[in-house]
This record gives sequence, C-alpha cells and structure tokens, in this order.
Amino acid sequence: MYPLAATLSRVAPSPTVAMAGRALALKAEGHDVIGLAAGEPDFDTPAHIRAAGIAAIEAGHTRYTPVDGIPELKDAIAAKFARENGLSYTREQITVSSGGKQVLYNALMATLDPGDEVLIPAPYWVSYPDMVRLAGATPVILPASADQGFKITPAQLEAAITPRTKWLIFNSPSNPTGAVYTPEEIAALADVLRGAERVWILADDIYEHLTYGVTFATMAEIAPDLADRTLTMNGVSKAYAMTGWRIGYAGGPAPLIAAMRKVQSQSTSNPCSISQHAALAALTGPQDFLADWRATFARRRDLVADRLGTIPGIDCPRPDGAFYVYPGIAGLIGKTASAGRRIATDEDFAMALLEEAGVAVVHGAAFGLSPAFRVSYALSDDTLREACDRIERFCNDLS
Repeated sequence: MYPLAATLSRVAPSPTVAMAGRALALKAEGHDVIGLAAGEPDFDTPAHIRAAGIAAIEAGHTRYTPVDGIPELKDAIAAKFARENGLSYTREQITVSSGGKQVLYNALMATLDPGDEVLIPAPYWVSYPDMVRLAGATPVILPASADQGFKITPAQLEAAITPRTKWLIFNSPSNPTGAVYTPEEIAALADVLRGAERVWILADDIYEHLTYGVTFATMAEIAPDLADRTLTMNGVSKAYAMTGWRIGYAGGPAPLIAAMRKVQSQSTSNPCSISQHAALAALTGPQDFLADWRATFARRRDLVADRLGTIPGIDCPRPDGAFYVYPGIAGLIGKTASAGRRIATDEDFAMALLEEAGVAVVHGAAFGLSPAFRVSYALSDDTLREACDRIERFCNDLS
C-alpha cells in the first residue's frame, strides 16, 4: 500500500460533494432521486457572460495570465468593492483564484502554523475546518443554535479568543443556514475584535447578492479601522450562476495578497483565462437580472419553509439569505423508518430519506450543528413541491 501524508488523516472528503455524488450514482442506477444537496443555482449563466467567454476564445485569450488575475478583472473587482461595499483597493490588494474555495485555501495556507487556532461559527460551510486542519492549525468551533438565529454573540467571540487565535472566519449570508448578520451585529463583533489585535477576519461574502428584505454589510465596511487585517472574499459562482467557471476573488492588505499569490503560484497558477474574461463581463455588465433571481429564490424559500414547517418533528426557520433552509429534526431522532432503520442521528435521517424517499439532503453534523439537515432550494417550484411531498410522506411514516 502506498503511504499517504499524515495530514490527510485529519480531514474528511466534503460531505456535500459526497451526498451529491451518492444521489447521482443512484440516478445512474435508474432510481428517481431529487437532489437538494448541491449549493448551485439552477439558472443559466446570463447570455452576455456566456458571449464574453466565447469572444475570449475567439480573440485568443487562451494562454497563461498573471498568476492571480488579469489587470482588467482586478480593476473591475476593485470597482465592484468601491461601488457596492464602500471599500477601496488597488490592484496589488486584489487576488483572483480558481473559485472562492481556493481564495480561502490560499489565505489559510499562507498564514497558519501548527498551534494556531481559527474561530469558526457553527453551523459552518463544510470545508472551513478541514482547510484549517490541512494547514496544520486547529479549528475552534463556536456553536450558534437556532434560538440565537444561527449567529454568534460578542460574548461567545470574546470568550473563544486566545493568544493562539489567528483568524475568525465570518460567513454572512451563511451556508448552510441563510442567516444574515445585521450591520449592528457586525459592529458589536468588531468591538470585540478591536481588542484582539492578532486576530484576522476572513469575511466570506459569496452570497452577498442573495438576501431577502434585509441589509447586507461586510466587516471592513462596518469597521474600516479593521480593514488592514480583513480579507474580504467573494466570487461570481452564486450571484451570476457561474459555479463551473471557477472564479473567486478577494481584497485585502497587500502583504497578505502577495503571500496568497505565492501559494497560488506553486499550486494552480493562474485561474482560467477564458473564465476571467467572462467574470469581467459579469462584474461590468447588466445587473438587472439579479432582482428577478432574488424574487424567485424568495418565493422558493417561502414554499419550502412553509411546507417543511408543517411536518411534525421538523422545525424550519425562515432564512434571510443564500438559498438554503436548515430545518431542525430533534423531534424525529429515535424514530424508526419503514425499512427498519433507526434514526439515531441526522446522518441516519439523510441516508434513509435518500434511499427510501429518493430525496438527497445533507445532514447537519456535516455543518457542525445537529440534529438538522440542509436543503438547497435552488430548483424549480414543481421539483421543490415534489421533494417536500416526499419528505412529508417519509416523516409521517416514521414510527
């Protein structure tokens, strides 16, 4: 057997990818499966963005580019930050990577050493803790229950900071809960961070444009005095339905961006040249479709939250952002499915739901807060209604 790196023993494959893969495998075997596990908009990439990608190919933009982005795209990103977030960055303070995930990975790999700690509010996106572990550091989880709106408090943050704390990863709107921190809540957390000068802030704003009736704000906007230790990360995947184009970006202090560039230069090098030109069109072109998409997502959110919230044993908060709901299932733990499987954990629930009802969701333990499950409602209304019907029948059949 070939020896593997000891570091790999500290991490696990992505549970969301694993569940989506299991659903695809069952579909390939001929099973009727509705996939609610993947965090991917079902809209097509807008026509003007697709056209820009095609034009980039025809114009010969198919060669290496600067390691972390072409100058035109960096300028467009800086303009976006200034226009939408009141943040001022130069080209040297902007980085472009092969997806938002690589932005996060580059930042952690460039800054973490063994013994360092990273604060991660839970529920969290599944890759945060394992990225920290891959960098040799320790994730410190701050649980935030539904009772507190899935949002950490200033007291929690203050109590968790130690001399070893290097980063706070701050995701709003949240994957998996859709929770959105208000400007006032962000300001209260910033007050704590001012007294912790060694702690950097990684603001994951990837769902910025997907909020419903609430105000989005980012940390460096609310607390500009913390901008010199804040990395503000975003991307085109969610807002512009460009998940497969793989373009993420961030703005931050020039020394940090330079360190991230060094990491990227020895891993992937530049992001896809064609995708960079498509992202340029996304950021500089029409934005009017976003309002229609938001309205569609809000309708789907209400559909799913209303339906799941009526099922005995399920508590389904109505989120303010992203395209997920995160229902609690404490009332279903300990029951037995029709095939005799005992529902001892939320992973048992998710697997039984997939195998017996043909609905793929992700169990709450993958996100650090149980018992619950995540539903992506980035699907058609009819598909969501059928999925909710199946979930309801499955839950009603539990004994």
